[in-house]
Amino acid sequence: MAYPIQRGRGSVQEPSLQELWSDMTREASVLLRKEVELAKLETKEQVTQAAKAGVGFSVAGVAGFMALQLLSFAAAWGLAAVLPTGVAFLIVGIVFAVVAAVLLSKARAQASEVNLVPQQTVETLKEDVQWARALRR
Repeated sequence: MAYPIQRGRGSVQEPSLQELWSDMTREASVLLRKEVELAKLETKEQVTQAAKAGVGFSVAGVAGFMALQLLSFAAAWGLAAVLPTGVAFLIVGIVFAVVAAVLLSKARAQASEVNLVPQQTVETLKEDVQWARALRR
């Protein structure tokens, strides 16, 4: 940052327009680099959160599929001892459809919490625009 330069006795020379412009562009450049760095950090955090949700979807899907197959047959065969076979398999299918709907609802809620817009960066960029406008006055 340029400061008034004192030359000789009592005379103060104000910084030139070129020095002021140079200081402003340097500060703007540093500010822009910091904003990009902040955006990268925020985006990385959001992507990590989204990846964790994706892994959760995958694991739940595989485990649910295996459980669905095994438990469906076991329950249907167990019910077939007291009900007609077709009705027993229908009841088991409906139960697992309800369970799948509940799990899907929970996964959607978790996925809706992911926000890929770097909010802090957007806010600081708005502040930077106000700062730059104030400098131009």
